[in-house]
Amino acid sequence: MSNLELIKKLPKAELHLHIEGTLEPEMVFALAKRNNIELPYANAEELAALYDFSDLQSFLDLYYQATDVLQTRQDFYDLTWAYLEHCAEDRVVHCEIFFDPQSHTSRGIEFGEVIQGIDDALKAGQEKLGISSQLIMCFLRHLPEADALQTWEQAQPWLHLIQGVGLDSSEKDFPPQLFTNVFAKAKEAGLRLVAHAGEEGPADYIEQALDLLNIDRIDHGVRITESETLMQRVTDENMALTVCPLSNVRLCVYDDMAKHPLLTLLDRGIRVMINSDDPAYFGGYMNQNFIAVDEALSPSAEQIVALAKNSFLASFISEAEQQKWLAEIDAVAQ
Repeated sequence: MSNLELIKKLPKAELHLHIEGTLEPEMVFALAKRNNIELPYANAEELAALYDFSDLQSFLDLYYQATDVLQTRQDFYDLTWAYLEHCAEDRVVHCEIFFDPQSHTSRGIEFGEVIQGIDDALKAGQEKLGISSQLIMCFLRHLPEADALQTWEQAQPWLHLIQGVGLDSSEKDFPPQLFTNVFAKAKEAGLRLVAHAGEEGPADYIEQALDLLNIDRIDHGVRITESETLMQRVTDENMALTVCPLSNVRLCVYDDMAKHPLLTLLDRGIRVMINSDDPAYFGGYMNQNFIAVDEALSPSAEQIVALAKNSFLASFISEAEQQKWLAEIDAVAQ
């Protein structure tokens, strides 16, 4: 079996996906029309042409502008359902998705509108597509922790729909240590904790996220290569890194996929896997990320299988569910 066939057949879990980052240019225009919003672009093609980013901030500027078209519960349902259809195409059978309530409540959109629309679609995804899911509420790190704490309070009536919290947005100059209080509250509430660290920020941010936020999983984390001690620590602790290859290249963390350390980290014994991050902006969903890695780094079939297995081992599903999918991967790979 070729690597391409293997990639298409393997079941996978996606653990690093911003639902707002699945907003395709065509949907931006469809929702703008539905909600009577005037856009500063003539058409979807003109908008897509802007998806050439110099760094994380240049992406975020466009990203936050596009989210303005998301207004209603139905909008968030349609956004999430479109992503789940991509999951079905790529054999993503489980997803743990991020959403950014502050991006919406700051525009006057009710928290409930956002989360209920997403949850409606996730429930439909389980019923109609057989895709299991968990929802992770992220705090925007470019805003003060007081804003995150306010969002935490707004989330209280909806905690039964939320399995974890995360930390995202602009990493430079916004270290994890700024958010210890809100993460402590989430941990006390029994939620799982993740944080973006070591994408544009230094390896020290990864250490802060581990020691000060007590996270269960590192999002991105590729700059861990700057610290031999930290690489050994995460290997010993089976701490996962949710790596996003196409994102890292599109945001100029690496100028060439051939320079990406994904397989180096995998072979080191670090629990890394492939994710799509913001696929509408970065050139592809799950399988397109696998294919880009295959073309640039020439992984062995065993390495591809290991990446798929790690996606389940790093997930927050039960051990029984993990073992079910690991067995399925072995059956496909035979």
